[in-house]
Amino acid sequence: MKIMSVNAGSSSLKFSLFEMDTKESIASGYFERVGLEGSFYTIKYQGEKIVEEVEMPNHTVAVETLLDRLIKLGILENLEEIEGVGHRVVHGSDVYKESVLITETVIADVDRFKSLAPLHNPANILGINAVRQALPNVPMVAVFDTAFHQTMAEEKFLYPVPYEWYTKYGVRKYGFHGTSHQYVTQKLSEILGTKEFKAIICHIGSGGSITAIKNGRCVDTTMGFTPLAGIVMGTRSGDVDPSIIPYVMEQEGLNAKEVVDVLNKRSGLLGISGIASDHRDIEKGIEEGNERCVLADKMLVNSIVNYIAQYYVELGGCDVLAFTAGLGENAISFREHILEKLKPLGITMDKEKNNFRGELKEITGQDSIAKVYVVPTNEELMIALETLRIIEQS
Repeated sequence: MKIMSVNAGSSSLKFSLFEMDTKESIASGYFERVGLEGSFYTIKYQGEKIVEEVEMPNHTVAVETLLDRLIKLGILENLEEIEGVGHRVVHGSDVYKESVLITETVIADVDRFKSLAPLHNPANILGINAVRQALPNVPMVAVFDTAFHQTMAEEKFLYPVPYEWYTKYGVRKYGFHGTSHQYVTQKLSEILGTKEFKAIICHIGSGGSITAIKNGRCVDTTMGFTPLAGIVMGTRSGDVDPSIIPYVMEQEGLNAKEVVDVLNKRSGLLGISGIASDHRDIEKGIEEGNERCVLADKMLVNSIVNYIAQYYVELGGCDVLAFTAGLGENAISFREHILEKLKPLGITMDKEKNNFRGELKEITGQDSIAKVYVVPTNEELMIALETLRIIEQS
């Protein structure tokens, strides 16, 4: 059975095609600059990378181009081989607590929630409608980035603001990166041979979030009403005093939206270092003696350690700590710096075991009270697995 995972952006379309019997990716690709001049696609298949410029004025044409190339490249013999399509949808509010078959009602709800994710939900709908038009008889599933976190208790997801802000406007912590946290949670369950464990999962990439897990369910997570909250990130500030916003508005002559834009796009590692949002460039700066890069790295590490310690207390201990996503999977010294600071909690790592990148490995120290793992995430596969699960239930 073949299932396709789709992630539509405002001017892009990512896809992965999976053979579900083996859970292996058959092909993947990225269609870029959709609706803009110079649009092109990249498809990876059997170790080859095909790149072609092609005019794609909208997502419908992008999907038509994708399906056409799947046939022409011999990846599929016919489109009937696609038995399901899973769509990443960023925001499901607190209405959608799991993945669902896509119906007109679901699409209307995703549109209704667009004020919560104005850059993403409208683009997700474009992708859904384009695929529906091309494959009208194929079941499609919405996999919500917020769904996995909807098991948080009220005292965890509410903010200490007027309660009416929640009841009237939906102001609460939603959490993001849910598909990644769900995948890593399931992978840890396979490794440990049980669902009954306490875990802290660190998804650290250009964006980052940490989630506390108990028996397979989210207890707490760092991202909040938007992905701006939580730890220091590549260009996002993470947690800051909200009074900074009106103060900077007055000092710089900016409006609230402009200040929030700075907090989203010009803060974090980039804001502190002044040179880069990519941690690899920060590491290079540290090697060259750039003090602001040193400072940026320390602030990132501290923000992660603080939340790990908080969640350790919230969970009443920890059985396993996991690192995932680009930085978590590949930055050797970065993981070491975090684990050094966690020694007071009794969580340690083996430096020799930690000397690798991008693999599923245990790096637990000999005297550690919790297991420590690096678990490469696979959000596309998680979307496909959720799609298969929902189709089989229907």
